[in-house]
Amino acid sequence: MNIQENISLQPYNTFGIDKKARFFYVVNTLEELRNGLHYAKTHALNVLILGGGSNILLTADWDGLVLFNQLRGIEILQEDENHVWVEAGAGENWHAFVMHCLENNWGGLENLSLIPGTVGASPMQNIGAYGVEIKDSFISLQALNRESLTVEVFDSEACQFGYRESIFKNTHKDKYIILSVQFKLTKQNHPLHTSYGAIQATLETKGIKTPTIQDISNAVIEIRSSKLPDPKVIGNAGSFFKNPTIYSHQFQQLQKSYPDIPSFPTEQGVKIPAAWLIQQCGWKGKVFGPIGVHKDQPLVLVNFGGGEGKAIVQLSKDIQASVFGKFGIMLHPEVNFI
Repeated sequence: MNIQENISLQPYNTFGIDKKARFFYVVNTLEELRNGLHYAKTHALNVLILGGGSNILLTADWDGLVLFNQLRGIEILQEDENHVWVEAGAGENWHAFVMHCLENNWGGLENLSLIPGTVGASPMQNIGAYGVEIKDSFISLQALNRESLTVEVFDSEACQFGYRESIFKNTHKDKYIILSVQFKLTKQNHPLHTSYGAIQATLETKGIKTPTIQDISNAVIEIRSSKLPDPKVIGNAGSFFKNPTIYSHQFQQLQKSYPDIPSFPTEQGVKIPAAWLIQQCGWKGKVFGPIGVHKDQPLVLVNFGGGEGKAIVQLSKDIQASVFGKFGIMLHPEVNFI
């Protein structure tokens, strides 16, 4: 086993926080993953699984073993005239996988273009954007039970998907390591989702009246690039907070004071954009030394360089308190604090 010691995790998290791992092991196969877990157990080491590092905020050095998930591979499991069933390794880059699907004219994931992270993180978060969630195309996943070291299969029902939620963030948190994910994608007559956000307006600006799935992907990439900073340039983890859902009667009360409050009706109530709430509280563009709130997208907290995770945690708490004080709405982070 090639276990490295005292490795900086700065290249392995999109916030660019410079914390160290006591031990670091790159995992390319299931056998290596089992070996890493066995090593950690025999040496009484805490284990941190890292993929794309796009949904974590490091607040301290990791005094244990980091397993860097590099399980790769994209495979067609079956196909018919209208659909293809595809399996992708958990260590595959998510956006690269979406681009691979588009190159093969497989539809269903185009609205999820340019989301940072890996394939393995997609069901954990039930990632979503522009009216589409991963659960819409998800079939099943394979995961390694960290205690028994056996491989188990989870279908959509077993994953208990919710808004940016799954069983792997709740009752099964830290109990499994996702190995691969299966998707059912369309080969023709692709259902198109253009009504959410600025997709339709972007297509119209380009004079596209009958868009392809590639056109939708290009529009999403353009929109996201204009709103969200590139982690390679400014450290960030994308959207820091979930969009809160409130009861209809609470929304009606808020609407009396804020007639222009944006909203999206859901089965659970009314969803309010967290970015709007944060901006109304005056946080947009605020800078606090090496960290701050992005100047164009208040939902994104940033590390300009040399920032500390604990300082970003405190900033997030200050924003939560500010929004709750003004609107009576509690924001919840999407990002995991480590």
